Amino acid sequence: MISAIANLSKDVRQYMLVTFNYWNFTITDGALRMLVVLHFHQLGYSSLQIASLFLFYEFFGVVTNLIGGWLGAKLGLNRTMNIGLAMQVGALVMLAVPSAYLTVPWVMLAQAVSGIAKDLNKMSAKSAIKTLVPDEKQGALYKWIAILTGSKNALKGAGFFIGGLLLAVVGFKGAVLAMAALLALVLILSLVSLEKDMGKAKNKIKFKQIFSKSESINILSAARMFLFGARDVWFVVALPIYLSQVFDWDHTMVGGFLALWVIAYGFVQGIAPKITGKSKGTVPDGRAAMGWAGSLSLITMGVALGVQFNWQPEFTIVVGLLIFGAVFAVNSSLHSYLIVSYAKDDGVSLDVGFYYMANAMGRLIGTVLSGLVYQYAGLAACLWVSVIFLVLTTIISIRLPAHPEKAEA
Repeated sequence: MISAIANLSKDVRQYMLVTFNYWNFTITDGALRMLVVLHFHQLGYSSLQIASLFLFYEFFGVVTNLIGGWLGAKLGLNRTMNIGLAMQVGALVMLAVPSAYLTVPWVMLAQAVSGIAKDLNKMSAKSAIKTLVPDEKQGALYKWIAILTGSKNALKGAGFFIGGLLLAVVGFKGAVLAMAALLALVLILSLVSLEKDMGKAKNKIKFKQIFSKSESINILSAARMFLFGARDVWFVVALPIYLSQVFDWDHTMVGGFLALWVIAYGFVQGIAPKITGKSKGTVPDGRAAMGWAGSLSLITMGVALGVQFNWQPEFTIVVGLLIFGAVFAVNSSLHSYLIVSYAKDDGVSLDVGFYYMANAMGRLIGTVLSGLVYQYAGLAACLWVSVIFLVLTTIISIRLPAHPEKAEA
């Protein structure tokens, strides 16, 4: 197997290493989120208090994406990826203190470090693909982005399950220490093998260039913000607590269901090019993004009505949100392709970082509202907020460029 990898082209080997780094990081990120939600719910924290634990995680994600794109273009994507891995190891070690020291400010600080790490890693991975795929091969770019994004979310789902399982088997401290050790090994491999200066801009990059001047990127970023706010407003805090409180599911069941949801979501992301018509010789454009966002609005409205009127609540939640996940996955994959396609070749991380800043802003808004709205109005209200956000996503997407292109064979 090692000889087979050695015979691959340099670009493919670098893509595999970037993906390997991203995969391992994603597993720990998903597991850590589930660990924090379930552990602190077990300690008696309210949904709003649990949401506050993620406040710095999401806020610093906004800042990191904005500045991280500039750093990636200036220093190289290999360095920003490795910094992200190192910071995640540090965040996990911070949480391995005795329970008495796991105060809200300390956990928020650790989550801030983790949020910076996550978005440095993600921005680096997504930007790196643009540097490895020729610009004229849009079909191949869409396929590689879909594979990276889909596999990442499938593994994040596995991370949810692993987080719930580790909490039950080895406890909170044992779980975070085990994940820190794993990522430390990944970091060592990355430092040795990842190509230097990957994605480093050829021209001098000024700090003021962190704000995108492209209309299409600005529109796509606004749509992305509401799209991910629509997901996280019910998914991050409200749903795990609802499943535990209302259905009386234990930690393993909650983690298992959310894991299956995200794994299925990642699988659909991976095959999104086939769903959206690449097999017919076309790649999607702004009109496709608008249509899929509109479809997701209608699906979410149906789930919200089912929960609102208490119609077979377990069936509605489980089946309805699986359908939501599949359609959301296509939306997310489309957006991930479009931003890399729209981005400039030189200093690609500037545009990708700006876009994922909007993504992080949507997660921040969704996370805060998830705890706040659920505490005072319940899950149905969270879903109705999601509907509003998705309608806004659809309206914004009307202005995305409509220019279908032929994919290469």
